[in-house]
Amino acid sequence: HCAGEDRRMLRRPKPTDSEADLLREQEQFLTSGAQSAASVIRRPDKRRGEAEANCKCNGRLFVVDLPDQLPSLTPAPPKKSRFKANRVKFEDEDAAERLDRHDTHISAVLSRIVERDTSSVPISLPVFTGLAFPQVHHRSEASTQVKSYKSIFARQIAAQRLKEGKMLLHCAPRSAQSTEARDRVSGSRLVSGQGLGGPDSTGETMKIHRENEEKLRAMSQSEILEEQKKLLSQLDPRLVDFVRSRKAQSVPSSASPSKHPQGQSSKESFPHDNVSRQSEPSGAAGVFQKHQDEVMKEEEEEEDLSSPPAMTEKDLPVKPQKEWVHMDKVEPEKLEWMRDLPAPRRKATKMAMEARFDFAGMLIPPTEDLPTHLGLHHHGQEPERAGYSLQELFLLSRSQVIQQRSLALSTLANILAKAHNGEYQSALKGNVMSTLLDAGLIFLLRFALDDSIEGVMSAAMHALNTLLVCTEDEACLDSTFSWFRGMASFPLLPCAQEEEDEEDEGLGEIMKMTVKEKEERKSDHDVARQDVIKGLLKMKLLPRLRYILEVVRPSPRVVQDILEVLTRIARHSSSSATQVLDCPRLLEVIMTEFLPTSWTAPASPLPHSVYGLPLAGAMKLLRVLSTSGRHACARLLNSVGARERLSRLLSVDPSELLLEPTEALRITTEAYRLWAVAAGYGQACQLYIDLYPALVKELQSVHRVLAPSHPLVPLQLQRVLALLSLLTQVTHTAGCHQELQAGMVSSQGDECPPPPPVSWGHVTGLQASLLAHLKGFVKSLDCPDQKESSLTLIPAYLVYLEAYYHQLSKQVQLLTHLHRIILTDWSRLLEILTHSAFYSTRSTSVVCNIQSSPETTPSLPGLACPGWRDRLGLAAPCSPFPLLTGLGLLLETITGIHKGLSHKFTGLLLSEPVIGYLRSCSQATPTLSHTRAWLLQHEHHLLYLLETQLQTVPIEPDVVKHASLYHQSALVLLPWLLPGSEYLAHELSCFCSSFSEGHSGGPEAVELGELKLHEDSHHRASPSLQTVGALLREACVQLPSIRGCFLTHLAHLESSVLVSRDSLLSRNPWIKSHLLPELTGPTLPSDWPYLPLVSLYERTGVSDGGGLAVEELPVGALQAVTHCLQWLLLLEVWREEALKVVLPVAKFARLSCVFLCSSDLFLERPVQRLTWGLFRLLTRKSRLDSLDLNAPPPGLASFQDLYSALLAQYEAVSFGDRLFGCWVLLPLQRRYSAAMRLAVFGEHVGMLRSLGVTLQQLSIPIERFTSPPEDSLPLLRLYFRSLVTGSLKRHWCPVLYIVALSHVNAFIFSQDAAAQEVEAARHSMLWKIYYLTDEVLRNHLLLFRLPQQHSESEFDTYEQLPPIRAKRDMSSNGGWTNSCLI
Repeated sequence: HCAGEDRRMLRRPKPTDSEADLLREQEQFLTSGAQSAASVIRRPDKRRGEAEANCKCNGRLFVVDLPDQLPSLTPAPPKKSRFKANRVKFEDEDAAERLDRHDTHISAVLSRIVERDTSSVPISLPVFTGLAFPQVHHRSEASTQVKSYKSIFARQIAAQRLKEGKMLLHCAPRSAQSTEARDRVSGSRLVSGQGLGGPDSTGETMKIHRENEEKLRAMSQSEILEEQKKLLSQLDPRLVDFVRSRKAQSVPSSASPSKHPQGQSSKESFPHDNVSRQSEPSGAAGVFQKHQDEVMKEEEEEEDLSSPPAMTEKDLPVKPQKEWVHMDKVEPEKLEWMRDLPAPRRKATKMAMEARFDFAGMLIPPTEDLPTHLGLHHHGQEPERAGYSLQELFLLSRSQVIQQRSLALSTLANILAKAHNGEYQSALKGNVMSTLLDAGLIFLLRFALDDSIEGVMSAAMHALNTLLVCTEDEACLDSTFSWFRGMASFPLLPCAQEEEDEEDEGLGEIMKMTVKEKEERKSDHDVARQDVIKGLLKMKLLPRLRYILEVVRPSPRVVQDILEVLTRIARHSSSSATQVLDCPRLLEVIMTEFLPTSWTAPASPLPHSVYGLPLAGAMKLLRVLSTSGRHACARLLNSVGARERLSRLLSVDPSELLLEPTEALRITTEAYRLWAVAAGYGQACQLYIDLYPALVKELQSVHRVLAPSHPLVPLQLQRVLALLSLLTQVTHTAGCHQELQAGMVSSQGDECPPPPPVSWGHVTGLQASLLAHLKGFVKSLDCPDQKESSLTLIPAYLVYLEAYYHQLSKQVQLLTHLHRIILTDWSRLLEILTHSAFYSTRSTSVVCNIQSSPETTPSLPGLACPGWRDRLGLAAPCSPFPLLTGLGLLLETITGIHKGLSHKFTGLLLSEPVIGYLRSCSQATPTLSHTRAWLLQHEHHLLYLLETQLQTVPIEPDVVKHASLYHQSALVLLPWLLPGSEYLAHELSCFCSSFSEGHSGGPEAVELGELKLHEDSHHRASPSLQTVGALLREACVQLPSIRGCFLTHLAHLESSVLVSRDSLLSRNPWIKSHLLPELTGPTLPSDWPYLPLVSLYERTGVSDGGGLAVEELPVGALQAVTHCLQWLLLLEVWREEALKVVLPVAKFARLSCVFLCSSDLFLERPVQRLTWGLFRLLTRKSRLDSLDLNAPPPGLASFQDLYSALLAQYEAVSFGDRLFGCWVLLPLQRRYSAAMRLAVFGEHVGMLRSLGVTLQQLSIPIERFTSPPEDSLPLLRLYFRSLVTGSLKRHWCPVLYIVALSHVNAFIFSQDAAAQEVEAARHSMLWKIYYLTDEVLRNHLLLFRLPQQHSESEFDTYEQLPPIRAKRDMSSNGGWTNSCLI
């Protein structure tokens, strides 16, 4: 700084100074003897009689004693006391003294202010004029002044000072005037002179400022830039920002437009300012430099556009008249609001900008210039941009103006609809749905539903419907209703998030609150944040919807929105459906008003009110409610009146229902679906007997729906599919009649469902007509006009025939006609259907293809089906999966009845499309979510049918050739199966427990491969070699026992398997609910082959101290572990791809349970042999490269914790076991964390005495332990200490002895430059080696060369030190080593 040399300035403290720095600066200040900048003086109190003769008031501000307690920042108003008038007063009492005694407020301090000393301030006299009085300033003269935001009085004073000569602009050139004016007015922006303390501090400050400016003028532009860069690099960035902020505050006051010549900008008048802006460092902003440059250009353009000339009288729309009072002067700043909006930015920017939408929900680009009459500019922020942000829409939705509230809610509804369709994914950053929910949209809509204005309430209801309901999802679910298990669906519950409450920590299970109690204690916001539907139910949404339907009686659109919202709530879970059922008068209003038993025909296709007319949405609500459970379905049929509505709607033709044709088809379709759901529970079967003539009549008119190019064809097809679903469920229920009848006789008081009223004789008459229909539809496949309709109906017919033949197999009738049907009618049909369908399977598969879907909200899961009709997918109209699934079911039933027909389908199972599809599935890794789970269950069932069908095919060479692919696909499919498919997992386990290699020389081939490997390697084999083949042979023999072992460990799923079996085999009277279990994950974990090991460890695992938690293993534990290891060996050798979902580190962690379960389990011979074989497979080169121990294994916090337990167990119970030793040595490879090696050589150094694994037994290349050289200095010191102290010896621990020698030798003779601490450690080690008395160890440390597996000492040494090493040795120890070695 250019400070004066006659005054010494002490350094000011910085925020970054430590306490030691502050103390050191205080000491410097005290030793310098300088005068302090401020002093605190106690003012004498007159009331106490203190003298003030010695007090010198040199213009300072005194501090008085403050009260002990701080006064309130917002003091309350004084209270009036009615006792004040009666207070006793004395005549000689001084009022001022009493006031001083009682007044302790902070205002008492502020009132005792001493004026500052003005003795050194120059006094300026006014200018003498010839006038008797000062000239009066009129307001009219202010118009001549420059436009400013100062008051009129301030501008008059400034003008007077100009006239008095304070700013002599006319006495110097313009540039000198500006400089001198800036000096006189502002001076230095940084140095204020407050700390100087002298009377002439202002003059001293100006002197310093002038010296600085003179030095700056003497410097060139390049010198200024160079000095500025130095300062910026040396100063604290926060100090630089402070200086610039001070400058920015002073620039507007000192650089007004009047001081610049015309055409010259303010930037040009401050050249140093420009230099500092150009040369300041970019820092973190450099990442977005390119985008910011574009924005800077745009901002310059916007500045040009946004700074038009000032408005004049000519620009006014109405000219002021002379007669108008106070309108003779134009005030431009007050007329700015009348200007046109500035034009939007001309160029696009890559910077993130706030999204704005029009009333239709369309995103408006920032460059879009829309006219103002559209009403999109009524907002304060960014007035030039059209559209409204989400924040502004939220604000408008709470407006006092009814139209604004309705418009904002309608706009939000449109935005939500487009967000559901994924239209904002590519344009917006973040999820619109999540953003709105986080902002409190749920509460906003719930409040708006309570609005007394019907228009606002209707808009809020529509917005709530758009938020909760996705029309495409519902349409997709309806289209798959006729599929096999199409009525079953997962509850749309958010993923469970277990949160441990602080109140429950440390409490027992009995003391902890239940889930229901926790839900009741949560606030509405907390519940809605985790689950939107639960939050709405907690906010009493259902009673409000009932009130709207019952009292408000809104328009048809609002009624439809309410019914759809109720349907979505019913899909949430069975508990939500129960709340809908239990809501007082809700269902009564719906049944009375929207499902009446009698009605009159509407006057127009779009009536103004739908009250008194049957609605398809109301019938669909009943259908979805009935899927939640058989008891809910029974309530609807018997108590609510759904049975009478079904009879009323389905007893006549849709054209006779006095409804619009589209609505008639829709409501009858939903009626058939509701009936099918009830028949799926074995209910409403008496209605089948009553309406049998009407059903037969409908079946006779099925072919009429195939009229091409008719707009009602899609609805007619859906109605026929719903009818076929009904007949399928009734057939399954009738097939259980005989079993239930026999069960009632033999139950003897046990609970048994009553037999349904419909028996097998009631359904046998329909099979012939339906089979004829199927043949006709197959023939119509050759007609282009009817092909699409035929392909839509054929899968439902196949599912019906499967149900008929499946139940027929339980009856007494003969099946001789089955063989004739297959031979005469089905051979060609199967060939046509399957070969054409399987070619498109891979392109529409959910397993093989990961398709991008619109973003979903965790608290509001959906199916993400927008656009499902127009894209390839499993649910698309062109999907072959319903056809293939129906055909697979039929073939499974037929071959189960007549096993001799299975060879007819061998060509289908071994065809190229099927093999290619299975190969793609076995290599896929599908993800699990609500958007994919409901489709995955359908594809999983198709894969299951293919797997099980191969078991019935006779063993032929071609079948054996592809048997391994089928088996691998089954193993891959097993951990994919979702809740509700437990029975499929149980049945697949039978197929998975058979290996074709066990019967075709597989073990012998493995033995030959091992022998060849042994001949090529030319070294002695480890105990695991030449034994895998024999182990595989033994495992193949034990496959049935292995399957039994795993079924035993999965016994906790028995109840789920039984429920799943009833659903999959369509045992309707035993089905409790068509709602699948909650989607919490697959049925089996991905590491299910390790399940016996993990469960045994959890029961008998080691404690923290390494001791066993139990004294002995449970009964059968050894056999279970043996079977588990045999199964793992089979998979690792022959089905390696089936275990690819299990990470190598997870495999190592699970297998470690063998050593941690017990003190002697790993010593048992079968366990020892099998674990040796698995260890050898785990340590193959390809496996070692993929084994990453630095990442935590799934289910564990870190691998370090597991390894610590292994070390403690090894020290306690290993007895020097070589297998356990190899297991402990594997994580000590150089590529893994040094923490594990530090644990061995630091905390568990005692185990080195028993770790006698040799290089031949390890089967891991020693180079993985010795390369690259160790760089951890603490670990190197531990290596050296263990060698020197004798804790590590070659005959005790050969492998780690070589590892320690290699790393210490490489360290002390390293030629790389290192830090001083490292060099000191090297010299210290060399000196200690010199003093070693063990000459053998000294020679090993100095002459070690390379590990050598086949040599007797297992490593090579130099005969003498190489010259480059001797040079380092001589520099460290004076050349003693070679002489001592000689």
